[in-house]
Amino acid sequence: MSGVFFVILRRLRLPLIALITAYAIAVGGLVLMPGVDPEGRPWHLSFFHAFYVMSYTATTIGFGEIPYRFSDAQRMWMTFSIYLTVVGWAYTLGSIFALAQDVTFRQALARSIFARRVRRITDPFFVLCGYGQSGQRLAGALDRLGYSTVLLDPRTDRLSQVWAEEYVQPPIFLAADARSPETLEEAGVRMPNCTGVIAITPDDEVNQTISIGAKVLSPQVRVLARVKSQLAVDSLEAFGGVISLNPFETFAFNFSLALAKPDALRLEEWLTGEPGTEVPARVEAPRGHWVIAGYGRFGSAITRALDEAALTWKVIDIDPVKCGDIGIVASGLAEDALRDAGIDHAAGLVAGTDNDASNLAIVTAARRVKPGMFVVIRQNNANNRSLIEAARARMRFVQADLMSHECLQVLTTPMLNRFLMHARTQPNSWAQGVAARLRDTFGEIVPYTWAITCDPARVGMRHAFEERPEPALRLSHLLTDPDDRQPLPAQPLMLLRRGTPRILPDAQTPLEPRDRVLFAGPGHIEPLQRRLLEDDSAVDLVRAGRELPRTPLGRWLAQRSQRRAPAA
Repeated sequence: MSGVFFVILRRLRLPLIALITAYAIAVGGLVLMPGVDPEGRPWHLSFFHAFYVMSYTATTIGFGEIPYRFSDAQRMWMTFSIYLTVVGWAYTLGSIFALAQDVTFRQALARSIFARRVRRITDPFFVLCGYGQSGQRLAGALDRLGYSTVLLDPRTDRLSQVWAEEYVQPPIFLAADARSPETLEEAGVRMPNCTGVIAITPDDEVNQTISIGAKVLSPQVRVLARVKSQLAVDSLEAFGGVISLNPFETFAFNFSLALAKPDALRLEEWLTGEPGTEVPARVEAPRGHWVIAGYGRFGSAITRALDEAALTWKVIDIDPVKCGDIGIVASGLAEDALRDAGIDHAAGLVAGTDNDASNLAIVTAARRVKPGMFVVIRQNNANNRSLIEAARARMRFVQADLMSHECLQVLTTPMLNRFLMHARTQPNSWAQGVAARLRDTFGEIVPYTWAITCDPARVGMRHAFEERPEPALRLSHLLTDPDDRQPLPAQPLMLLRRGTPRILPDAQTPLEPRDRVLFAGPGHIEPLQRRLLEDDSAVDLVRAGRELPRTPLGRWLAQRSQRRAPAA
């Protein structure tokens, strides 16, 4: 707010001085003007009466000659003063109206309101820098998961889209450059409930600057940056503490999974998709020769994945600098170029140019030569979804969707990311078995994922571990409804004990203080489990089937009742 006051005082300094001067002249002159009282004796207005008369006269409230009728000299001075103060007010009000339209003032006022709204956030929130296609998708996903978001983007036309989206809790946004440390601080980076900072602007250099600035301001906050060049990735790794995501490399890795471990890819997409939606279809990319149309950063990442799989490939690009000696300098629309690249015997095609219409045309041209081939297509603009769907591709690279999944996986449920890192090292048959467990537990829907911490500081966990450690609290108790003691349709994916992970733990595993368990299942299960953390009665119900007595007398009566039970 100090910035707003500074702008107001700076812009209204001369008008206010002029208005004060006009009043001072009018009031001072009215005091000096001689008057006559009813007895004919000379008199002068006091400063108080003079100021009072000028106040209600100059503000057009009215006019009255007090405490006595004015002399001609006083009336002449009042006439002059009226015009003088009217001019002063006109100048001041005009300056105020001009200030209201001033860009600097409006920006200062917006920043002040923005900072005040951010300080009022009490729930966990994310600072999202960049509200393009990926930012819009990610903000919507975070909102559905119950997180508040603070948006920073220098373009007001992008931020205006916030009003067109359906948010449960609309984001707080500001049109500003997030590279400024002051802007990041106003966005709440140093607040304890700031869960993470996501730099997802189109420029790698901007994302690096934002990430490093946020980490310097708040070393404990999690920071994620989208970067597309290896140089940017190396820079952030050298700085340390920043998670970097390259969408091209991430998709290329998924493509390599589709070649070697299709069930592992399906499991990953199953657990990182939008909760409540249908399970994604299993995609298995064929092994053989591949044709890549477009050899930019996306095409380069795909060819590296093909090299790792020991498969042959040929690229087509209109830029001779990109192709060099390894490709064909031509348009992917040309049938001759496609045949020269080996489309007749190719296992698949990658349409990876930076133009959606060209990618669709390339797929159409290739299918005329070889119908039914496996197609991977790149979608550059989110508004062209229907255009890309017409290609009927088996795999689609949509940067906004990919970044949304990866960011949610890394930031909102870090244990899920650790589980998936382990899953990538397992054989394909292992992923098939996990998928079968998920299907048997809650059906073929994308589940919610959450982590439960057995914190002995909570009432329920203190009761389970310290006040009444027998019977032992087991993982199966967290999978029991505390209301009717029926099994809950949730799957424990990982148990983290003293930093050591246990993948797919058995339901009969005894729990220990500070254990963390990653679950997957319908969204209504997490609140039921969290009741066990706070409700000692619920703990007794799931462990013993009844609420156990708390007092010594109650326990004595219970023991006596148990001894009499066999005799009865």
